[in-house]
Amino acid sequence: QVQLVESGGGLVQAGGSLRLSCAGSGPTFSIAVMAWFRQAPGKEREFVSVVSWNGGITYYAESVKGRFTISRDNAKNTVFLQMNSLKPEDTAVYYCAADFRRSLVEVRTGRADYWGQGTQVTVSS
Repeated sequence: QVQLVESGGGLVQAGGSLRLSCAGSGPTFSIAVMAWFRQAPGKEREFVSVVSWNGGITYYAESVKGRFTISRDNAKNTVFLQMNSLKPEDTAVYYCAADFRRSLVEVRTGRADYWGQGTQVTVSS
């Protein structure tokens, strides 16, 4: 059973930075495709970023490209989301997702077997 636990959310002013972490359990974490999604109040969950098992391939939503960076440390079973130049519209609950059988393209559509509980990010103007 894979468990994902996000941390690092909080309240930050516009223009500031936050670094989210997602710690995964299980010996096969290093081969999982990992992704970040977010859901703002009253809106559907949306894709933010995804990374391949070795960190060599990444994709970003257009709205965060150039501001957010996804990375992973397989030795620590952790994936990160560095968020810079935050905007009020980045306010959402951020979720970590993992999948061991789907491609990056499939996972970025929201199809993933494992999800974390989410961490709140609030950006004030």
